[in-house]
Amino acid sequence: MLKIAGLASNRGRNLLHIADHAPGGAKLSVVLANEEGAPVLEGASERGIPTEVVTRGDDESREEHERRVLDRLDSYDFDIVCLDGYMRVLTEEFVDTAPTTLNVHPSLLPSFPGMDAHEQVLDAGVRMTGCTVHVVDEEVDGGPIVTQEAVPVYEDDDEESLKQRVLNEAEFTAYPRAIRWFAEDRVTVEDGTVHVDGDEGGDFPDRRLVSNDLEASLRYGENPHQDAAVYVDAACDEASVVHADQLNEGAKALSYNNYNDADGALNLIKEFDEPAAAVIKHTNPAGCATADSLADAYEKALSTDPMSAFGGIVALNRECDAATAEQVVDSFKEVVVAPGYTDAALDVLTEKKNLRVLDVGELGEITERFTEKPIVGGRLVQERDRWSPTLDDLEVVTEREPSEEELETMLFSWKVLKHVKSNGILFARGTETVGVGMGQVSRVDAVRLAAMKADEHAEGKGSDGAVMASDAFFPFPDGIEEAAEAGITAVVQPGGSVNDEDVIAAADEHDIAMAFTGRRCFRHD
Repeated sequence: MLKIAGLASNRGRNLLHIADHAPGGAKLSVVLANEEGAPVLEGASERGIPTEVVTRGDDESREEHERRVLDRLDSYDFDIVCLDGYMRVLTEEFVDTAPTTLNVHPSLLPSFPGMDAHEQVLDAGVRMTGCTVHVVDEEVDGGPIVTQEAVPVYEDDDEESLKQRVLNEAEFTAYPRAIRWFAEDRVTVEDGTVHVDGDEGGDFPDRRLVSNDLEASLRYGENPHQDAAVYVDAACDEASVVHADQLNEGAKALSYNNYNDADGALNLIKEFDEPAAAVIKHTNPAGCATADSLADAYEKALSTDPMSAFGGIVALNRECDAATAEQVVDSFKEVVVAPGYTDAALDVLTEKKNLRVLDVGELGEITERFTEKPIVGGRLVQERDRWSPTLDDLEVVTEREPSEEELETMLFSWKVLKHVKSNGILFARGTETVGVGMGQVSRVDAVRLAAMKADEHAEGKGSDGAVMASDAFFPFPDGIEEAAEAGITAVVQPGGSVNDEDVIAAADEHDIAMAFTGRRCFRHD
């Protein structure tokens, strides 16, 4: 465990923040102030941290004062010294005698050293500032840099607002990070340079800096009482709804939910090379299909669940033509997303006052490799699930082999199923969906929901004779029993359950063909 001796002159908010969060398991052994009554002393005492005060006498030299500081610290066990607003320039004797000493400065050194960093930043008119954690030497704000954190400077900033943001957004991030690196024995200070083991780039670098630009304030968030905004990544080249042109002037701007659903719809139709259409409701597919023409694909997608498609989002992977547009406006839709529109299609679509028409341009390649989800206190970052099985990936495990048509449907189903919230079950025939069971906490319930959707909500379709796809393995045979009752003839699923043999036996009993993919496709948000 890394043990810290903290030196502060005033509030010592960084030291107390480190004490509260114990980065890397680090612990403050003592807090020393050079002023009686410094607020940091009370904060440390409340946390059970020993405190010391060593004031400097009027006739006392810097060297004499610092020797008394070192003498007072000598009775404590510590590995590193951390300064926090300790308004003294340390002597060479202190630096040489004490262990590695760190300080945090409220600017991006070497720019704007000294006491008035925020004033210097504002006077210089720079658009980015931040903080620097550095190893202390005898120079003012000198010494090799351990880490830095950036903070934007806004037009309405004054010294106080900038100070607060640098503290809360930069110093409260960078100082604990530096402490954690020392606690993990990853830092080497040698010949005036700092090397941090593992502080490298790659897919998941040790630290990330996310910078997006405000595109628009939204009417509200998921619900009317929530404020919201959309930010854009100007460096993203992949077709996206945040960069799309809204073609129908005068229509309402996209809402938070519109952006979320349209993004999900666009990502789904990017899966297909053939003409494809999808209808999305609350980020789940209400229906999806491919066909020889876009209009046929849309008709098949819509007929999966036309009731749920009401007020949904339409996504197309071809230029929207008039025949498809006529179908889209036949019932209420919020948004249509496509890589272009014919003039005739626009004439049809723009007749609907508040149907938002988005042109995302050429779909091109999927270039963004990662997705992220903000959570309270951080972000989850993962690779996008860009994998779909080929025929060679399917392992047939039942006595009956799937037909060629069933195999084709298995491959189609998996591409759609990746975009269904877990637990997810999809029924399909050919290259069109017939029923979707999404977001259930029981896989059996997801099967039942897909069967109900197929038999009660689909138009001209049903579950009898369909293929079932599951985003994870069946832990028990009951899911297969439900599928057999619904008339399912083939199943594609990851496999890997301890009860796979029982599940396969249930499929054989009902003459259901089954193939394993070896991979699951959970989607939890």
